[in-house]
Amino acid sequence: MNAGLLRMVGRSWWVLVLYGVIGVLFGIAAFLWPAKTAVAIAWAFGVMAIAEGVLSLLALFDRNVSVSKGWLVLYALASLVFGVLAVSNPVATAGVLLLFLAAWLLVAGIYRIVLAIRIRKAITGEWMIALSGVLAIVLAVLFVMRPAAGLVTVALWIGVAALFYGVLQIVAGLRMRKLAEAL
Repeated sequence: MNAGLLRMVGRSWWVLVLYGVIGVLFGIAAFLWPAKTAVAIAWAFGVMAIAEGVLSLLALFDRNVSVSKGWLVLYALASLVFGVLAVSNPVATAGVLLLFLAAWLLVAGIYRIVLAIRIRKAITGEWMIALSGVLAIVLAVLFVMRPAAGLVTVALWIGVAALFYGVLQIVAGLRMRKLAEAL
């Protein structure tokens, strides 16, 4: 690899470490306060949606926009409405997002079971696909029956992912630092 590129990348090692530390802290926070984490995530989605809505409205004034103005207005308004609702009531938004997740899991579960039945003669181990479908349906039902527990569960899984992400970023940043020092 080009030595100049390695030096440039090596100088940015601390950015990866910083992202990693933030990821680890977020993961720990998700474990300590899972309900608040779920609400914070819903709020963050709201802020991102408002930003998307504002940027889409600004894009209406661009003559070179590649999407029709009608679709752009619809997207901007939908983004702004969702964003304002999510920021003003993140608890309800988190609950609604969980219900969407439950609906998706239900459809995905049914799809996997049907798929397993249809391909059972072509492959072996199709029962694992069917089992994943059954588990998805069970999870969907649990989310609908106990939404608060579902929100906590999702927040905990997001926390696990954030911890892994953070540790990987820290390791990558420290390796880049070591590589830069070797040059």
